[in-house]
Amino acid sequence: MTRLSMQGAAIVGTIALGMTIAHTAIADRAIAQNTMSEAILNAHNQYRAEVDVPPLSWSDALASDAQEWADYLASLGRLQHSENTGQGENLWMGTSGFYSYTDMVEAWGEEQQYFIGGTFPDVSSTGDWSDVGHYTQMVWRETTAVGCGIATAEGNNILVCRYSPPGNFMGEPVF
Repeated sequence: MTRLSMQGAAIVGTIALGMTIAHTAIADRAIAQNTMSEAILNAHNQYRAEVDVPPLSWSDALASDAQEWADYLASLGRLQHSENTGQGENLWMGTSGFYSYTDMVEAWGEEQQYFIGGTFPDVSSTGDWSDVGHYTQMVWRETTAVGCGIATAEGNNILVCRYSPPGNFMGEPVF
């Protein structure tokens, strides 16, 4: 091999290595996304099964919307509900790397302890529907899909889940 062709082979090898690393990074992100979506979906559906409502399906479109909002909230460094999306929404924030995806959803599910069956908003033993609002959105019978996104800001993970059709409508039963 001539010196020029050896350099060319080295360049081709370097490009191939770079492409392999890039492909591996993309595959790792896809696996992480699948792990996240599976864990979050399973946690939601566990709560739904407990109250005998149909399971949710994962929506990539909702997940995309949720990711966009999670990224925005990360830029703010705080939680804030979006407005007029036509979607239901749950927000969560906690220390990065400390909570699993299931833990995040279970924080909403813990509101179940204050839930009483009935017509929304009269569904909380505390008298304040917001004490069960995340939980009721998760188990709202008419909701069929969920998609979530996560972002990190100032040492915290911010989880946004979007739901369709949205729940928590005044005067309607939760299940």
